[in-house]
Amino acid sequence: MHILEESMGKIIAFANQKGGVGKTTSAVNIAASAGILGKKVLLIDLDPQGNTTSGVGINKKNLKATSYEILIDEVEAEKAVIQTEFKNLSVIPSNISLAGAEFDLYQLDNREYRLKKQLAALKDSYDYIFIDCPPSLGMITVNALAAADAVIIPMQCEYYALEGLSQLMLTIRKIKQLYNPELEICGILITMFNGRLILTMQVISELKKYYSDKLFKTPVSRNVKLSEAPGFGTPVYYHDKTSRGAAEYLEVAKELIDRI
Repeated sequence: MHILEESMGKIIAFANQKGGVGKTTSAVNIAASAGILGKKVLLIDLDPQGNTTSGVGINKKNLKATSYEILIDEVEAEKAVIQTEFKNLSVIPSNISLAGAEFDLYQLDNREYRLKKQLAALKDSYDYIFIDCPPSLGMITVNALAAADAVIIPMQCEYYALEGLSQLMLTIRKIKQLYNPELEICGILITMFNGRLILTMQVISELKKYYSDKLFKTPVSRNVKLSEAPGFGTPVYYHDKTSRGAAEYLEVAKELIDRI
C-alpha cells in the first residue's frame, strides 16, 4: 500500500532525537539496498558527525561542498552531490562544519525551508532522497522534516524508547501543523533486535498496540557484519551480502518501496 501519491522523487527523513538507535546505519543500508533494487538514490548527510558520509566510503576531509553550504545557500545542492562506488547511490556529504549551522540558520530568512528550496531542483532526478538527521530536534532536523514527504523512525527496544517515541510523534505533529502538512510517518523500524530478551518483546507488544500499521515487518537484528561495515566505509551488503544484516535491510527496503 502506497501512503503517498505516485510521482518522482520521494524525500524520506530518518529521525530520532535519541542517539545510538541505528539511525545512520539504517539510512546508509536502506539507501544502498534501494539502489541494489534498481532505484536511483540520493543520501543526504545532515549529521555533523558525518558518519553517513564515511559509511559510504567518502573522506570527510577536503570536501568541496557539504550539506552545510547547501543550508546556508552558498552552493546549489547538485554541486555537492558525489557519486559513490555503490550501485545507484549518490551522497551529499557532511563534516564538522555543519555543527555551526544551528546558529547560522537562526539568523537567516525562511530558515525552516532552506533544504526544501534546495531539493526542489533535485527531486525529480531520483526515485528516493534519504536524509540522515542529527540526533536532536533542532533547526537542522526541522529543515529535514519540512522538506520530507515522510519519516522513518529507527528505534531500539528498550525501556525509554516508547517515551522518546511519544516525544518525537508530538514534534512531527507540530511540524505538520506549522511547516509541512503533507508529512507522513512512513514507518517505525526496530533496530538492534534480540528476540530472546523479554524486554524486547514487551516493547514490541506495546508498539503493536499503538502503531501496528506503522511497524516495519522486518526488525533489524544485532549483527557483527553490520557493526563492521562502517569501518570499511561500505554498506553491509557490499561488506558481506550473505550476512543477516544485509538480508534484513534488503527486506526493509522492499517493504519501503512497496509503501511509498
